[in-house]
Amino acid sequence: MRFHPKQLVALPKPPPPPLSPAQVDHARERAEDAQNRIADGITRFAGSMTFVYIHVIWFASWIGFGVESYPYGLLTMIVSLEAIFLSTFVMISQNRADAKRQVIANEQWQTVQEEDRQNQELLGLSHEILSLVTEVHGLSGSTAREPTQNGR
Repeated sequence: MRFHPKQLVALPKPPPPPLSPAQVDHARERAEDAQNRIADGITRFAGSMTFVYIHVIWFASWIGFGVESYPYGLLTMIVSLEAIFLSTFVMISQNRADAKRQVIANEQWQTVQEEDRQNQELLGLSHEILSLVTEVHGLSGSTAREPTQNGR
């Protein structure tokens, strides 16, 4: 966690930067949409310990100050609505992660295709070299004389 100098609340660390150009492009496209930026921010905050601390303080204050009596119907309704929205943000986050994995998979597939093409090309060159070496051995074997025992 890092602390903002003007706040007492710990802010969550931002995610690490994407590594591949495809991920950079995907992150840039995603950041262009305001709805995605808002959803990412809420998801990042809801997944932090700051979110947990705020809720602990909120629930303790609600019950401690006696905002309502037991069985806390309003608090239950508020928490239920919050759970509905947070589960939606979790699904949005999972969709974002799936899209990111798909971008990576597509990039890896392109790499595999390129490597396969290069391997086929190298295999063809290897066959050409083998045929040339075989031909050279065939020509050199018919004109070369056998060495004698003394090496002369």
